[in-house]
Amino acid sequence: MKIVALLTGRGNNTLKDKNVLPVLGKPLLYYPAMAAKSCPEITDFYVSSDDDKILNAAAECGYKKIRRPDELALPTAQHVDAIIHALGVMKDEGVEPDILVVLLANSAIVKKEWIQESIKNLKNNPELSASCPVLLEMDNHPYRSKRLRADGCLDTWFDFKGQNISTNRQDLPMNFVLCHNFWTLNLKNSLYSDIPGQQPWTFMGNNIKPIVVDESFDVHDEDDIRRTEKWLLSEGYTQ
Repeated sequence: MKIVALLTGRGNNTLKDKNVLPVLGKPLLYYPAMAAKSCPEITDFYVSSDDDKILNAAAECGYKKIRRPDELALPTAQHVDAIIHALGVMKDEGVEPDILVVLLANSAIVKKEWIQESIKNLKNNPELSASCPVLLEMDNHPYRSKRLRADGCLDTWFDFKGQNISTNRQDLPMNFVLCHNFWTLNLKNSLYSDIPGQQPWTFMGNNIKPIVVDESFDVHDEDDIRRTEKWLLSEGYTQ
């Protein structure tokens, strides 16, 4: 079974050069890149970007460069299209993965053990389409969320049909939020499947095995950089 890592990141961001900003003396993308590099199950490593700084920083971590077309690096571009493009480049090089670990360059909250658990999940259950980290999120439960009606007032997202929904979060069904650090795909059952996957990340398919983690966030501003450094130090990284 061929297992490949694909690090993804674009250069056109609100926080300039965020994917290569220094975090404990290393570019941000170094941490997800090296977490995957330390997994012996993964044999090939690629980076997809439109940005030379990202491509070069990832190359220093041992990742092969895939230059992403400009149209796939716009803020409106869909992540799945960059993944499909990268898989096409891999195929041209004779690399056709069965399992693809998609790493996001703007999140350092990644552990080798999480990646290995996701791979193990897919190898042990061939019916799965993907496996990825999730957060248990009860405070912002969808049952508690509101939409805006045409008249400007709030309304529920769901038709509860006379159900009495508890205001106590512990009484609600468990609510999980996908992390934006990495997603591990069984390509046959996800991206290459004819069966539509779950919205909005349809490329992950329908049978997604969660890995519940305590914390995960990606970088959008300078405060997130400081939060990332704090997390890394708590995990034993040193400056």
